[in-house]
Amino acid sequence: MATPTIEWIDGRVRLIDQTLLPNQFKQIYCEDVEAVWEAIKMLRVRGAPAIGVAAAFGTVLGIWNSTAGNYDTFYSELKKTTDYLATSRPTAVNLFWALDRMVKTAVSNNEHTISDLKQVLLTEALAIMTEDQEMCRSIGKHGAGLVNDGDTILTHCNAGGLATSDYGTALAVMFTAHEQGKQIQVYADETRPLLQGARLTTWELMNAGIDVTLICDSMAGQVMKEGRIQRVVVGADRIAANGDTANKIGTYMVAVLARQHGVPFYVAAPTSTLDMSLATGDEIPIEERGAEEITEGFGKRTAPEGVKVYSPAFDVTPADLITAIVTEKGVVLPPFRVNFRAIVEG
Repeated sequence: MATPTIEWIDGRVRLIDQTLLPNQFKQIYCEDVEAVWEAIKMLRVRGAPAIGVAAAFGTVLGIWNSTAGNYDTFYSELKKTTDYLATSRPTAVNLFWALDRMVKTAVSNNEHTISDLKQVLLTEALAIMTEDQEMCRSIGKHGAGLVNDGDTILTHCNAGGLATSDYGTALAVMFTAHEQGKQIQVYADETRPLLQGARLTTWELMNAGIDVTLICDSMAGQVMKEGRIQRVVVGADRIAANGDTANKIGTYMVAVLARQHGVPFYVAAPTSTLDMSLATGDEIPIEERGAEEITEGFGKRTAPEGVKVYSPAFDVTPADLITAIVTEKGVVLPPFRVNFRAIVEG
């Protein structure tokens, strides 16, 4: 990304408002924790890694003006802040991972003065952002090794620089392969109902000079049947211990189609997206979004008034449909439960 998705600037969080892309590029400033919560909830910032970074910075904003006179009072204010941010969105585990890390940082530095502890927490939030940037680059390097010169890749939703603090996860694979001189093409699903593929993925790939073709979600099977796709690469919002993976709604269908047509299906995600506390994907909470995102998408009504709507924002792809999971520590093959443990503990 020529312009970072998320930054800490002069005591404020600066974000690209992704709800306006691709028609308008606008950066907004969040000056308090409530603004960060709203940005996460309303998808101004989105993508599991970017949400984690935003939550870390939101924690800092929440305690920055604290007048607590002792650690216990400060800790109570910190927990109130992190508990509040945790209510913004339920599925992306990076949100909770980052909040937990911020709380643990405060606990392990409880001997500091309140003033110094605020600085420690800011340093930790900046470290989370820097680590995310490094992880994305590493994911790109490992994933590009799975891509051959001349491949055409299908991706779903947006897992690029806009979904992280720099380079992306699934799109990092494509960016790196492109930078290595491999002649690749990409098919991007539009990703209903909020069109992250159409609005964001195509925008990023075109800006990077990568040949991209936009298709409706319902066209993926036909495109595979015609032999146009050599591999699928998607991101993830949470991965259970057995490898079941939650990603944007519609990903499960793509995985089933890939299996039917003998196309390798890869997930690209940092290890912070692993949730080893969940045995399977059945335990992953699935966010349900408002009906208006389907019936009145982008301000235009496309369904009858009063129609019933079910709008899960994510689905879970079973591990047995996943060829491999690309992390910053390398490519993880099945059995995921065993091999995840090796990289987490290694």
